[in-house]
Amino acid sequence: MNRRAKWIMAPIDTEQAGIAFVRAFGAKKTVKKASLSVSAIGLYAAYINNKRVGNAVLAPGWTIYNERVQYQTYDVTALLDTSNTLSIEVGAGWAVGNIAWGTKMFADQTSLVASLTILYTDGTREEIGTDTAWDVYTTSILYSDIYHGETVDKTAEIKHLGKAIRSNYKTKLVAQVGEFITEHERVAPVEIIRTPKGETVIDFGQEVTGYVEVRIKAERGARILLHHAEVLDKEGNFYTENLRHAKCEDLYICSGGEDVFKPSFSFQGFRYVRLSEFPTEAIDLDAFCAIVVHSDMKRTGYFRCGNEKINQLYHNVIWGQKGNYLDTPTDCPQRDERLGWTGDAQVFARTAAINFNVKKFFTKWLGEMAIEQRPNGGIPEFIPRCKKNRGEYVAVATGWADAACIIPWEIYLAYGDKKLLAEHYPMMRKWIMYLHYTGPEEFLWLGGDHYGDWLAMDHGEDSYKGATSTDLIASAFYANSVALLLKAEKALGYDTAKFEERYRKVVSAFREHYLPNGELRQYPDLNPNGISDPPNETQTAYALVLKFGLCEEKDRQRFADRLAEMIRENGMRMTTGFLGTPYLLHALTENGHTDVAYELLFQEQNPSWLYSVNHGATTIWEHWNGIKEDGSFWSKDMNSFNHYAYGAVYDWIFGKAVGIEPMDDAPAYREITLAPHPDRRLGFADGSIDTQFGTIRSHWYYKDDVVYYEFTIPAGVTAHLTLPSGRTETLGEGTYHFAE
Repeated sequence: MNRRAKWIMAPIDTEQAGIAFVRAFGAKKTVKKASLSVSAIGLYAAYINNKRVGNAVLAPGWTIYNERVQYQTYDVTALLDTSNTLSIEVGAGWAVGNIAWGTKMFADQTSLVASLTILYTDGTREEIGTDTAWDVYTTSILYSDIYHGETVDKTAEIKHLGKAIRSNYKTKLVAQVGEFITEHERVAPVEIIRTPKGETVIDFGQEVTGYVEVRIKAERGARILLHHAEVLDKEGNFYTENLRHAKCEDLYICSGGEDVFKPSFSFQGFRYVRLSEFPTEAIDLDAFCAIVVHSDMKRTGYFRCGNEKINQLYHNVIWGQKGNYLDTPTDCPQRDERLGWTGDAQVFARTAAINFNVKKFFTKWLGEMAIEQRPNGGIPEFIPRCKKNRGEYVAVATGWADAACIIPWEIYLAYGDKKLLAEHYPMMRKWIMYLHYTGPEEFLWLGGDHYGDWLAMDHGEDSYKGATSTDLIASAFYANSVALLLKAEKALGYDTAKFEERYRKVVSAFREHYLPNGELRQYPDLNPNGISDPPNETQTAYALVLKFGLCEEKDRQRFADRLAEMIRENGMRMTTGFLGTPYLLHALTENGHTDVAYELLFQEQNPSWLYSVNHGATTIWEHWNGIKEDGSFWSKDMNSFNHYAYGAVYDWIFGKAVGIEPMDDAPAYREITLAPHPDRRLGFADGSIDTQFGTIRSHWYYKDDVVYYEFTIPAGVTAHLTLPSGRTETLGEGTYHFAE
């Protein structure tokens, strides 16, 4: 970005209407190369001579705008002529529009900064930057908002608002860190539905994040009003109550000619679109297309098996990630939220890095997390934090804030970048120091306001928090975060003595408090609103104790057996929520109960992964029974149907069923454990991941009573094979076949 380019803004506050900053310029000599750098407080779309610059959408993305904002640089050589017009449209976006239950969280008005650099073949150079010589115009975008949608009027008069004025917005400009946000699949509608209420609804057959493109020729001034929804209600009517206050509507006013409408500065999460207003009774489905939008991540992981319901579950995991990896790992893409919740992000991080290359994606977001970390080490519940809404208060919740240690380690494990791990290490260490000094105990995390085992089913169906003691969960995650910090120190070659001692004391304190005499005991939480009766033992408590290695080795099998017994007593069903579920199947398989883990995977009664599959899910649901058996809904305010957290089950499918897992001491899949766990109900399993060394693949299938295995190991990778019979081998580059 040319330093002479200045932040500019419109001479009047246009609220949430789109505006265009325009600059005419000539290029009289032969152009060798031209590049355009742009950023905005808000969102922008750049055009040269009416041709779109680049393929990024919703640029410059979502950052903590008053701390740093990304700029993008484009090669625009091919777009220049001898006489040119550069026009950059700007909309409200995350910075100025509605976000986190408020508006103007980062700025009161949109601003723009841009610089055009032209290199001529004769060696001369010309630079054009934003300044007060730029003209400002209205556009056909009368309103845009992340939650509420966009209004585009092709009949609107374009007015000159005057010259731009200097913006006093203070921030740091950084070159693009994460992936560009781009358009991906184009999804055709599958049918038109006439609902019992007489609504005209288009079903795209797949829940997506993005927007609808409409191609139409209609009378000048004709209106098209689209509303978006995830599901229909049990009568088959269009349902939007779970969107809360988000309007999720796009209004288009036709020019009278051939129009192509789609939002420029908004997106929605939807499967169904209601034609609330449309100029003709006859509906041509070919006029509609759903465009999928997410960060431009490269797909790296693939899976298929012989069970179509599990294949659909995997499909839902992939589409849940696509729908929520839009520059920030959001919890959901549809209602008035769409925030970077840290808890959702950490439980899914390993699955995310199997499915797609998310290194750049998380480099950007973890950078935001480091900026948002409080001086005392606390980590906010979602990143970016919207300060105007929350003031200076930061909700520091166990299992959410621990993302500061969990995600950096998972990204290192997936990609092996020590430099990146070293950059994240100060944040990890600072988080551990927060844990050390918070609460009444030095080596336990007692008290505090936590989400607990969010949306678990063991505390009554209508409860948001599960029954597991939040103090127990917090103390367990305290131990896990210290363990991950130690792994990071070992990987970086740092002195580990201090935190080895800390870890011993934390685990000792946990055992003394929660596992006296080798028995699980949950004490009542230190709740300032009163002490409740001690909760009963829970599946989540056992899963965390086992997975985090918090019990004595002599007690491990007994604890695992008790966990399996509790699941059987509950009709082979889990009761876990956001914090227990990701560890549950691992805790079972790693302690001799793979059969029970598979029973949970194949369970179809609520709560289970296949319950949503049987109810038509095309993405992962937020709540186990978001739609009940009778077709009614679990709740109105906490019922997203694209909420990827429970999709973390795929890291068990890939790591245990398929059998491919990276090793701590040789990250980036340089060394792996290869230990598949076949089950006849899958029929076969075929999973692979593209690594920096090449593609690793594990494929097993049944033929009569024999299981056949096929493994592909690329050069540079060592696989430590363990088959169910107990056979072990070390495999290098090659393709291998086994049967037993």
